Amino acid sequence: MAHDYDLVIVGLGSGGLTAAKFATTLGLRVAAVERDRIGGDCLWTGCVPSKSLLASAKIAQHMRAAADYGITPVEPSVDLPAVWRRIRRIQSEIGKGEDSAEYVEGLGVELILEHAELLGPHAVRAGSRELDAKFILLCTGSRPAVPPIPGLADAGYLTSETIWELEDIPSSFVIVGGGPIAVELAQALNRLGTDVQLIEMLPRCLAREEPDLSSALAHVLEREGVRIAVDARGDSVRRDGALKIVSGMVGDEPAEWSAEEIIVAAGRAPNVAGLKLDELGIEHNGAGIVIDGRGRTSVRSVYATGDVAGGFQFTHWAGYTSALAVRDMFFPGKATYTDVVPWCTFTDPELARVGLTEAEAVERHGADVVRVDRVGLDESDRARADGATDGSIIAVSVKDKLVGAHILAPGAGELIQKLSQAVHEERSLATFAEFVDVYPTISTSINLLGAARRYEQAKKWTWLIRR
Repeated sequence: MAHDYDLVIVGLGSGGLTAAKFATTLGLRVAAVERDRIGGDCLWTGCVPSKSLLASAKIAQHMRAAADYGITPVEPSVDLPAVWRRIRRIQSEIGKGEDSAEYVEGLGVELILEHAELLGPHAVRAGSRELDAKFILLCTGSRPAVPPIPGLADAGYLTSETIWELEDIPSSFVIVGGGPIAVELAQALNRLGTDVQLIEMLPRCLAREEPDLSSALAHVLEREGVRIAVDARGDSVRRDGALKIVSGMVGDEPAEWSAEEIIVAAGRAPNVAGLKLDELGIEHNGAGIVIDGRGRTSVRSVYATGDVAGGFQFTHWAGYTSALAVRDMFFPGKATYTDVVPWCTFTDPELARVGLTEAEAVERHGADVVRVDRVGLDESDRARADGATDGSIIAVSVKDKLVGAHILAPGAGELIQKLSQAVHEERSLATFAEFVDVYPTISTSINLLGAARRYEQAKKWTWLIRR
């Protein structure tokens, strides 16, 4: 049966844009439906604005800490509205490139700016139009999840979406949540001169990370002035004049946190409302649309990728899975996903990981075959020179194969890449002894870990030494 389109893409965030570019490169007939702004969460409410905010905050912190470098320090005069204007300018500049309607249509995509809903395995309604396609790709992303705390809605709150709309920036914040978004905002806002309190219901912030490193990062934030309460929960919210007050518990003790504004950063929820998935029998749950290892939903002509499909909620994962979905739709064979996915929390220092933590490796493989190697940044000449010795590099191996790596360091998001490749290729940590990295760089610490492993192995062959 002939279809009007080879592919209809619903949602033009990172995943949808990648799919559109790949599909049109193959000469496919593509339509894309977007109900909001092209570029999605990453450009408008996620990566771009948050990293722009962190950049301004880092400059402010350098000014305060200048004495550590033999320079007279100064308390920065922060113009928060100007910081927000800079963020919007950066977004606008990026939005004029590959995240623009002109670019998408220039690829040959038929762009339809409407709400979309599924009518059948091969049919999408976009506004008043019905689109017939061989395949449908859902890339509708996610939105901030809001906990049902009594009084929260009445008091009002911000999320990682709405904070960028501010014109007058509050002088104090209570942040509900302790994941990457919460921690990045906490450090940035505190460095820019606002008072920040963070409450996390789990025993530590960034609970998915290697415990030693997430605890060390929390200590950095506390040293800078962020007040962190873990094992804490908010039970109710009320207003008291200009302040919003969160009442709850820290452990078994009552507690209250007050600020001009509340930021809710307690996870994300998939954007499935209005798609009419149930009418088609497409399985979904609170985490997102259920897919197989190739990105297919329970209706095989409909694929889902990125945040809406649950799993990893990263821009790079959305792009990767969307490209593989297009490959799976139109090429022979199966396009299966990798399970080696690096990520990074872009605080200062950054915290990056790939693969398993020590605890996960022990649970999966048993303690007798797990080995952990680590080196502190206080042993790195470059980190000492830069005055940035808060952090470590940790490598987790199983039977001499690298299965996980964790870095707390400046530029950890860059450093994790070569370790990610090693995990993907199931290499030994010792193979890094074969590479020569530029000195002085923090990257050389990874090579030193490999060299230490290689020296250890060499000891077994000392009987071969010629004297």
